[in-house]
Amino acid sequence: MADFVQKVLFVNSEIFPYLPESNIANIGRYLPQGIQERKMEIRSFMPRFGCINERKNQLHEVIRLSGMNIIIGDIDRPLIIKVASISAARIQVYFIDNEDYFKRKQIFRDANGKFFEDNDERAVFFARGVLETVKKLRWAPDIIHCQGWISHLVPVYLKKAYKDDPIFSNSKIVLSLYDDTPEENFSADFARKAVYGGVSEADVPFLKQSDGINLAKTAIQYSDGIIMGAEGINGQIKDYCDASKLPVLPFSKSALEDGSYIDEYKAFYEKL
Repeated sequence: MADFVQKVLFVNSEIFPYLPESNIANIGRYLPQGIQERKMEIRSFMPRFGCINERKNQLHEVIRLSGMNIIIGDIDRPLIIKVASISAARIQVYFIDNEDYFKRKQIFRDANGKFFEDNDERAVFFARGVLETVKKLRWAPDIIHCQGWISHLVPVYLKKAYKDDPIFSNSKIVLSLYDDTPEENFSADFARKAVYGGVSEADVPFLKQSDGINLAKTAIQYSDGIIMGAEGINGQIKDYCDASKLPVLPFSKSALEDGSYIDEYKAFYEKL
């Protein structure tokens, strides 16, 4: 793909300053800026978690992109799209919102540390919401870079439900893996809830035993390249990456510390 990477879509679980600084949130903040500064177009998405102060961060709804309903199971959920700008980076961030899934103040666990029972549905909603919004934008990405476990259904939807859509027909999927893999199980019917368009339960066999490891395996199964974004990645996930024979960019602590990871990621994109 060398010389043809012009547009990169970032699908993030966290972006600083909307969520506190962390490895994922900092990469979600600085990688899109760095890629844009290297003369490529970017779009960046994350969930609009309820702990994000809309007034302070100047979020506002994009009416022309909102208004669609996403059906999960038998229930329609309205998709609301909001946007804000990180002025220092000269980038916009799009937020996927829904009152049932993202109004709560906590991110993935309640105030007592209990994993939300609907985290599987939130992942389905987020993935489909991002892709439907990109379609509405009529913006065809060359690279779709997924970061954080809540983005892990994006690869399967791209390769199955949207494979014939001209917006995504030339997109390559890069998956960054981190040490954020949930240890808890998702709901027992995660595979059924994930069914959509050209995606059947047979396409997501790992979700029959729906824990964070198997969700990551599902994402790897449908990706084109893997970036190791942290040191403490689960060993089973690493083994599955090795068995997949996909291109892998190893983790480099020094590259993250000195910022050279941006050029490494860009070069990785261009090899796919």
